[in-house]
Amino acid sequence: MSHAPSHTLLVRGARIEGRDATDLLVRDGIIAETGTGLSHAGATVVDADGLIALPGLVDLHVHLREPGYEASETVETGSRAAAAGGFTTVFAMPNTSPVADTAGVVEQELALGEAAGYVHVQPIGAVTVGQKGERLAELGAMADSRARVRVFSDDGFCVFDPLIMRRALEYVKAFDGVIAQHAQDPRLTEGAQMNEGAVSAELGLTGWPAVAEESIIARDVLLAEHVGSRLHVCHLSTAGSVDIIRWAKKRGVNVTAEVTPHHLLLTDELVRDYDARFKVNPPLRREEDVLAVREGLADGTIDIVATDHAPHPAEAKSCEWAAAANGMVGLESALRVVHQAMVETGLLEWTDVARVMSRTPARIGRLDGHGTPVAAGGSASFTLYDPRPARTFGIDDLRGRSKNSPYLGRELPGEVRWTVNAGIPTVVDGAVLDAPGVLA
Repeated sequence: MSHAPSHTLLVRGARIEGRDATDLLVRDGIIAETGTGLSHAGATVVDADGLIALPGLVDLHVHLREPGYEASETVETGSRAAAAGGFTTVFAMPNTSPVADTAGVVEQELALGEAAGYVHVQPIGAVTVGQKGERLAELGAMADSRARVRVFSDDGFCVFDPLIMRRALEYVKAFDGVIAQHAQDPRLTEGAQMNEGAVSAELGLTGWPAVAEESIIARDVLLAEHVGSRLHVCHLSTAGSVDIIRWAKKRGVNVTAEVTPHHLLLTDELVRDYDARFKVNPPLRREEDVLAVREGLADGTIDIVATDHAPHPAEAKSCEWAAAANGMVGLESALRVVHQAMVETGLLEWTDVARVMSRTPARIGRLDGHGTPVAAGGSASFTLYDPRPARTFGIDDLRGRSKNSPYLGRELPGEVRWTVNAGIPTVVDGAVLDAPGVLA
């Protein structure tokens, strides 16, 4: 953690997870007291009338690009984007250069996050050396390192070899780790440009079939059941995938799954204009899939929302569709999109949002002390969110290095007003601080 000063804050009238207005007294990095009519001499008073207090958001799936791809993002710029979105913890995927497949690289990422100070950056280790899918990386060494890695993924690539996947699942049992699978059969998606369906047929683009995702999930839940290990499914996107996870959970398989904000809201119809901001892996699916993943999140089949924040430089998106990179930035917009797709539709309450965007991702990642309730004695890591405004999402909302957001020009509800990370303010009155904890 950075050495920024912890502040004494008196938050007045916050609605904790959408419930009745409550005051919060924050002191020495913890929530010292909750109640009504609180006072404290010398405290910075925060008027939170009408604001919803949520535990600091936890994102199990981000790409921070450092080391190696700093033109797209750095740990510091990505941390600023995360704070702007209400996050206090992010898990960083290993597809860096060098790949985060050794204790040395994950410890470097941890240190970069500590130096930035906006959020806790928890490294994810690669499953295989160089993410090449050929032999296991140093899983045990990363788990024993100062970074205490518990989540391993080759995200961006599927662990396609079933024997490698089985061995990985067996190995991580020793330290209660989890394998987070990017479910994509590479043979079924060769040359694929978008979701396979009516729109791809009309546009003449090579389709990306749902079965390429579903077949890997089906295989892996059976492997996880066979070896008695934990499996996490990244960025689930199809109705069939929801059905498979539902079936696996009924069997008692120890599987969890995530959905991205963009798969909760956007469909493959957006590809018609060939705007590469909408090119992503897995691709935007049909409306039927969007409705199915919403229902899966609402009924608990899907455990969490994770952004898959994937920054790219402008030239990687400002080109013809076939040559464009896959990926979208999503940290700054995530809570607002979930508000629109799940809360405004009546599918989730705010307490459910706290569960799927904070408590459960921290639990899956085995990160104690994160995703804790906004309650007396707990860590003062929380966000204050105003659900009332609705405005167009614009370039000024993006605080990271890249601008490849699919929501530019779209009206979204809500606004993150404050983010506090272990007592240290990082966002104040909607503005990311130049230095964490340094109030004007």
